[in-house]
Amino acid sequence: MEYCVFTEPQQGASYDTQRVFAQTAERLGFHGFFRSDHYLAMGDSDGLPGPTDAWTTLAGLARETERIRLGTLVSSITYRVPGVLAIQVAQVDEMSGGRAELGLGTGWFEAEHRAYGIPFPEKRFDLLEEQLQIVNGLWATPPGERFSFRGAHYELTGSPALPKPTQPRIPVIVGGGGPRRTPALAAAHATEFNIGFQPEMVIADKFAGVLAAAERIDRDPETLKLSVALPTLAGPSLYDLERRAMAIGRDLTGFRNDTNICGSAGEIVEKVARLVELGAERVYFQLMDMTDLDQLAYLGEEVLPQLPT
Repeated sequence: MEYCVFTEPQQGASYDTQRVFAQTAERLGFHGFFRSDHYLAMGDSDGLPGPTDAWTTLAGLARETERIRLGTLVSSITYRVPGVLAIQVAQVDEMSGGRAELGLGTGWFEAEHRAYGIPFPEKRFDLLEEQLQIVNGLWATPPGERFSFRGAHYELTGSPALPKPTQPRIPVIVGGGGPRRTPALAAAHATEFNIGFQPEMVIADKFAGVLAAAERIDRDPETLKLSVALPTLAGPSLYDLERRAMAIGRDLTGFRNDTNICGSAGEIVEKVARLVELGAERVYFQLMDMTDLDQLAYLGEEVLPQLPT
């Protein structure tokens, strides 16, 4: 089992805030620091001091951490052409000594695209499929050989496919709740399938769907890591949980449901145990308040040692 923290810096977090959070997570023993890849705050947040670019941030953290995995959950295919994305991620992988992971998805936040002049095509699944083929193809091309690709949306001719990642294969995460194309793309191109923000019955159904998709293409389902990403509030008392819910603009009663991770160490251990029974091999704790290092410490010191390994 692996346990990661998952953050949303577009809601208002400087690079330094993220650095301290990631370094603290590393010290506490979490396996990974993952962040969203967005440029516009959501909801009522003013987003100050403003957005930080995901891969620029991860490049900085690559030099300021030593062990923790670093990645996106997830980058949108609308932000970067795949050749440039492959270079960026491979460089972060080298800078971190082989700790980069790429989550890649179709993107969904249209207002963000309008705000920063980013094209937002109506149909994006075909672009995602081609980007997955290209980034994996570039990284897998042996040194000294060339990579070419011709699709409906992208064409690469005689690329030297450099730089090469440090890892033999950079983990690629594909996720989402789509019933057909998402599990098919994950089975064909990803090392990890992630489902987020869903109750346990839905998680079980989505896990079964992606494993069946792997079997249909004769891929060993055991080679596909299954993971969940869930909003999290943690604390030893009702008072702690209420003030943490208030800090992120949530009502604790509404937050306590059959989807989210919420409660004391014992409650969280029980929830994670159920997720493991469903097949989860990695859990992402989505923590919205990156200034609340006490909550992170509670998770790391009181909860993490009790979780299934």
